Amino acid sequence: MTGLTEEQQAFVEAIRDFAARERFDRADGADPHDDAVAARMGELGWYGLQIPEEYGGAGGSFLDATLFLEEFTRGGIPVGGYGVTLIVVGALNRFGTEEQKREHFAHVVGGGTLAIAMSEPEAGSDVAALKTRARRDNGEWVLDGAKMWCSYAHKASHILIVCRTGPGERHDDMSMILVPREAEGMTLTPIDTLGGSETNEIHLDGVRVPEGALVGQEGGGWTQLMAGLNYERTILAATALGLAQRAFDDALAYAKERKQFGRPVGSFQALAHTFAELATELTQVRLLVRHVAALTDEDPARMLPQEASMAKLAATELAKRCALAGMQIMGGYGYATEYPMERHLRTAVVTTVYGGTSEIQKNIIAKTLGL
Repeated sequence: MTGLTEEQQAFVEAIRDFAARERFDRADGADPHDDAVAARMGELGWYGLQIPEEYGGAGGSFLDATLFLEEFTRGGIPVGGYGVTLIVVGALNRFGTEEQKREHFAHVVGGGTLAIAMSEPEAGSDVAALKTRARRDNGEWVLDGAKMWCSYAHKASHILIVCRTGPGERHDDMSMILVPREAEGMTLTPIDTLGGSETNEIHLDGVRVPEGALVGQEGGGWTQLMAGLNYERTILAATALGLAQRAFDDALAYAKERKQFGRPVGSFQALAHTFAELATELTQVRLLVRHVAALTDEDPARMLPQEASMAKLAATELAKRCALAGMQIMGGYGYATEYPMERHLRTAVVTTVYGGTSEIQKNIIAKTLGL
């Protein structure tokens, strides 16, 4: 996949024009996910890209969605919750009931947010060690446990809880259950991080939801998670790619304007070569992300452990490199909170951790090579 259709090119330009026209506030304290802006994205038809037309969506391709992810991140459009929403939309597309699709897709198409909760205090990279449980009682599921690092759960109407619904351990008896954010017995506590307060700790104490809140097969949660991993990792890769491009763009603009020793600093070979190398890597990673998205569109059921892990690894590490290079190029100005580069760096650092660390991605890639 080396290019885009005319329609896709126009779509990318429309997002860029929107971001340039609005000039969103990117200062510290600005909401990274503004519900009002998300609603406007819904009105433009951009939030329903991966939702079938019969449910009010655009019925677009996964490639279309990755283009949106890259461009809204690059443009600083504050709809940070779209990525996790798209992960849940993918699960509902594959395993949701008709009733679940009609309810939750309508919410998303209008600019609504959904979230997913996998990690726990003692289950991070090792998701199979999770302990949160759900049991049946009088036609309801009753959930107890704790979840960590749940991005944008505080913005979501519902949170997809990955839990155990039987006595099994590791990969057995795992299920997915949708829980309303306002459910009695569920407490969300923001976690302050280097990049802000976008993620949450969740406690579930006797939370009750109808049996119909189960997504997919009871006990089939692990298989369902695996089915969506190439989807999730490509979503994260596309977002990191947008961040990498933004850091690069800001550093390049500075290097062309800032003068030292009577000439723009970007004209010095050391910096010029840095930009040449990063520009080459950005093109390589962009092609990789689009390639994985195109493969997913060809067969949504196809498992792509190697390709998706490569995309996630390459894009997130590149985002970190671009932001670090930008800070070095801008010197003290890159470190100052007056300019966005230090925020780019704080945002980039965590991309190599969430959704499977870079080390986990390398383990997966090595395993596909028979090592």
